[in-house]
Parts: sequence; structure tokens; C-alpha cells
Amino acid sequence: MRGIPESLNELIQQFSTLPGIGKKTAERLAIFILKKDKEVVLPFSQALIDVKNKIKLHNICHCFMEQNECVICDDSSRNSSVLCIIKDPTDIFMIEKTGFNGYYHSIGGLISPLDGIEPDMLNFKTLITRLDGFEELIIALEPSSEGDVTSTYLLEILKDYDVKISRLARGVPVGSSFDYIDEVTLTHSLEDRIEYK
Repeated sequence: MRGIPESLNELIQQFSTLPGIGKKTAERLAIFILKKDKEVVLPFSQALIDVKNKIKLHNICHCFMEQNECVICDDSSRNSSVLCIIKDPTDIFMIEKTGFNGYYHSIGGLISPLDGIEPDMLNFKTLITRLDGFEELIIALEPSSEGDVTSTYLLEILKDYDVKISRLARGVPVGSSFDYIDEVTLTHSLEDRIEYK
């Protein structure tokens, strides 16, 4: 963009790559950063660097881990009888708001042959290795065609295990993403879950 210093223009471009941030908002955010003292901006930039350098995925539950500590698996106050199977670790943000206090297992996506995502690319093997001790598995996947295919696959590989398997009640709209579901709807869906037969 003409008349704008290159570094400011680059910051605008970077902000505009974020979801929900249009060109005008990106310009406002960049100018806000420019006007702030360096002492205010440095913690912000350090937080961006830290989140990329310090947060990894746990090799068993595939949820977030920082400094070799899994924020889920290492929490002994959780209900050890319930395991919630989720698509991505970010789904935890919404489910935790419902008051759910069990453990999680992120499968890392949904089966989608059209997108080249096959079952062997997802975290099903580590799921099987950790079933002992859980009394209930909640399949908390998006109610989309990919979510239904993945749920059906999960039911097939779990059918020989002596564990109750339930899914979210259909209060969650079909075809929606967890990013757009309010916590009241998700709370009812968890509370009204139905056992797979």
C-alpha cells in the first residue's frame, strides 16, 4: 500500500490473515499497536512467540501440553470414569464451559475421503490403548456427514470393549462447527447425551 511504511503494511497484512479480521479492522489493530509504547507491545509479541514455542500436543490424549505437562491428563481432580472423544483439542474450550470434568481424547480431525483424510491418519490407535478404567466414552463430534462417518467408524472399532458409549444429544445443529455453538446448547447436548445401541 502506497504511503505506508513497509513494516506497518506488513503488520496490516498479517492481521488481515486472521479469521474474522477484514482490511479495515487489520488497519485499526496495526495502528493501535504502532501507537502503543514498546513496553506494552513486547508482552503481546512474546505471548505470540510463547504460544508457538511452548505448546505442543500430548502423545497420548493429543490435547495441549506445556513444559511436558498435559493440562488434562495431569489433572487428578477430573472424573476418571468418563472419556470425551473430540475432533481437535480446541473443542475443549467450549466443552469445559459446560462443567464437564472428565478426560479427553482428540482424534485430530474427521474421516473425510474426499479431503484425503483416512482413518489411519487419525489418533484411533492411542485411543484404544487407554480405554482401561473408563466406564463411559462420549463421542462429541460435530453432527456433520464427516462427524457421522467418524462416529460410525468409532462404534465399529469399539464394539468389542465393555464400555458404555454415548454421543451428544442432537441439540447441536447438524452441519455446525463447535466454533459457532453457544455454551447453553452444548451444555444441554452433553447432559442429554444418548447411548449408542
